[in-house]
Amino acid sequence: MEICRALRSPPRLVAHLTVVHDVACKLAQELRTKFPTLDFDEQSVLFGAATHDIGKAVHIQELVQPGHKHEQKGSELLRTRGVPDDLARFAYTHANWKETPGIQIEDLLVALADHCWKGKRSSELEAEVTQIISKQTQRESWEVFSGLDDMLQRLASDSDQRLSWQAQFPANGT
Repeated sequence: MEICRALRSPPRLVAHLTVVHDVACKLAQELRTKFPTLDFDEQSVLFGAATHDIGKAVHIQELVQPGHKHEQKGSELLRTRGVPDDLARFAYTHANWKETPGIQIEDLLVALADHCWKGKRSSELEAEVTQIISKQTQRESWEVFSGLDDMLQRLASDSDQRLSWQAQFPANGT
């Protein structure tokens, strides 16, 4: 990823962006299969997953400890490198979807992939995604949730391997 090289991103950040992108790819594929009429911009989701934590190239300490400085910084870094606002937003919205007016399905899917890669589940996030899918596809909420739940369980099932793989990369850029 060119932006990671330009920012001299630590290997752990590159590994993290890789695994979240991989989960987002699988999630998008499963959504297309289960809900073929669901309208979402898959390429935006994949871009968002691949860049959502890019601000951690500057706020490196947030690779190993909690923090939120990377979110706004990530959006700024992407914009200064010519990334349009509609794509740069994912660096912020992946963690701030509850506070973001007019949140879109793509933002929620990036947030979902960022949770799921490590086996984390968020009932509030999943309920929001369920509501949007149900409305768009004209399916009952319980049916949508059941399908989404199955997907997320499958995707989360190998989270230990992803966590272990990511952990082998240094967080300090060396």
